[in-house]
Amino acid sequence: MSRHASDSNLIAATKFTSNGSKMEPMDIERIFGENAFGIEEMKNRLSPATFESLIATIDKGQQIDSAIADEVAKAMKEWAVERGASHFTHWFQPLTGSTAEKHDSFITPNKGGGAIAKFSGNDLIQGEPDASSFPSGGLRATFEARGYTVWDPTSPSFIIENKSGAYLAIPTAFASWSGEALDAKTPLLRSMHAIDDQARRALKLFGHDDVHKVTSTVGVEQEYFLIDEEYYYRRPDLMTSGRTLIGAKPPRGQELDDHYFGSIPDRVLSCMIETEKELYRLGIPVKTRHNEVAPSQYEIAPIFENTNVACDHQQLIMITLQRVARNHGMVCLLHEKPFAGINGSGKHNNWSIGTDTGINLLDPGDNPHDNLQFLYFCTAVIAAVYKHQDLLRVSVAHAANDHRLGANEAPPAIISIFLGEQLEDVFNQISSGTATESKQGGLLGLGTPVLPHLPRHAGDRNRTSPFAFTGNKFEFRAVGSSQSVSFPNTVLNTIVAEALDGMSGRLEAALSGGASLEDAVAGVVRETINDSKAIIFGGDNYSEAWHKEAERRGLLNLRNTVDALETLISEKNIRLFESYGVLSEAELRSREEVWFEQYFTKINIEAETTESIARTMVMPAATRYLKTLVDTIDQGKEVGVSVRGVKETAVHLAAYVDELQDSLTELIDANKELGGDSVHQKVHHMVKNVIPSMNKVRHACDRLERITAGDLWPVPTYRDMLFVK
Repeated sequence: MSRHASDSNLIAATKFTSNGSKMEPMDIERIFGENAFGIEEMKNRLSPATFESLIATIDKGQQIDSAIADEVAKAMKEWAVERGASHFTHWFQPLTGSTAEKHDSFITPNKGGGAIAKFSGNDLIQGEPDASSFPSGGLRATFEARGYTVWDPTSPSFIIENKSGAYLAIPTAFASWSGEALDAKTPLLRSMHAIDDQARRALKLFGHDDVHKVTSTVGVEQEYFLIDEEYYYRRPDLMTSGRTLIGAKPPRGQELDDHYFGSIPDRVLSCMIETEKELYRLGIPVKTRHNEVAPSQYEIAPIFENTNVACDHQQLIMITLQRVARNHGMVCLLHEKPFAGINGSGKHNNWSIGTDTGINLLDPGDNPHDNLQFLYFCTAVIAAVYKHQDLLRVSVAHAANDHRLGANEAPPAIISIFLGEQLEDVFNQISSGTATESKQGGLLGLGTPVLPHLPRHAGDRNRTSPFAFTGNKFEFRAVGSSQSVSFPNTVLNTIVAEALDGMSGRLEAALSGGASLEDAVAGVVRETINDSKAIIFGGDNYSEAWHKEAERRGLLNLRNTVDALETLISEKNIRLFESYGVLSEAELRSREEVWFEQYFTKINIEAETTESIARTMVMPAATRYLKTLVDTIDQGKEVGVSVRGVKETAVHLAAYVDELQDSLTELIDANKELGGDSVHQKVHHMVKNVIPSMNKVRHACDRLERITAGDLWPVPTYRDMLFVK
């Protein structure tokens, strides 16, 4: 037996699949990070001085020394060329919500008429893509084209491969010629600096002078659908908008609860394994895979990473899922609600903060009532979420997520915090005096000696909560499956930095007045929690009773994207982002403009696609079937055959055709009228007129689907798409 066949690191020795093809073994330790220019590769290729300088930037946030750029560029180029790369790109995240790249060849002509592979420090540090065609929200005029991409040394460069070649991708920030952030990464990095500053300030008050850096960390659970590629290309709505704009719910959906955590179909499992292998090679630590609630819905989740790296990796996870699915004859749908009436997809954003000395600041320990440091930082999160409910809601607000939030499958649009029975009890004690005990979970016996007794947590979880404490982190469950997680984490970092700033100011004042640390912390925590406790809720967030209770508490209920976005540029929010250097007022206003424009554009595309499908596909199919029924009725009369059932079907069908025509006329008129000249007027027209008209057309189409002959129906049905594995 070979070494590899017996190696415990191999996921599989040489085996064969059910169709007889060879199954390649996966040695995770060998392949992990082989396509990323990570720490080990840097250490092997850079001089000790350059390596130490770069590590100081990555680990401690020190200013990058531009003098090392040429050496880093040379090493990076040599590594990339060895791995088959012929081009490089500055990989960045413009305000489109996705990623962008412009490829340049390493090859440069020389004087002798040949070519050499060249890549300098200047090539590494700065690029200059055309900025005019990216959304800027008024920061740049269309004719002002210059924009800069700037190397982010804290996120590893990586290789992207396909069967024809490879290229080097360098994570970068993207800014205008005048210095404004035109991307998602720049404010995220600024927010990480803000929370680092304020968390270290607080830790010094607790006696931690040895902490040199505090970093927010994130682990993101990604939900997605996989459907057969053939069905995707036969659905114009999926191709243009990512969701089905018509489609009747099938007799069987997710009612049997048999898909969740069920056995993974072979083709899907093959796709998952290939996806994971590609992600491992990029250095992305994916850990979990399983079937989700809806048929053909799945989940992948990595372990925690530095927030900046995690956000880059999250984009790569989405890209890789979509790319690899095609290799298996499938399409990956990342839309929050691709199938009406079927469970939608989210992206649970698990957020925490930790020190470079290894302390998780949100770990309560066994007795959280005695853990002053934990209570302090946890209270800061609670206060931040209470004060900035609007910003957290804005951070997940977009047209696709409106279909998911508020349904009995996802958190409501009302932001609240679930702490769990143990922590909620501790904070209740603090609120009314002093915390003296923490509820313990004990052991869970299962009634049979063959099963071990399990340590039971002191509180259950709450899947209906939008923002839940889950042991040593907070899980922001309202994030949409298709969106970048950069802005939600920018918001989290910034609002918690502000809360720590305010609390530390009060704590410093108490300590300078002679109070002991214990008494001073207790006083600040008690005051803060009493001001913020309206945000804490441990019950059913889906219930109508909670909506009424939330209103009584004064919590916001921003039901749709437009309602949420209109709160973004309030004086409170402008002051917040400017105070911590995360976004200037101009940068914040630009994002409001871009996100309103994106909302309008996406709804407009959906509306025009709905109109097209209804007019050119559904109506002809229905009228062809109606003609068949009418012809059958006429022929039946001629030969004296009873056609009562055919007549009744024809009457119903004709009524539904009329309903479709009436609703279609309304939608056509709504699509012609944009609602005004400003983007704000346009989005309100979409909400008030276009979306209701689209829903009426859909209702009519779905009624026709249930009665029209299957061989005449022009698009694949839910039954086709959801159950063909």
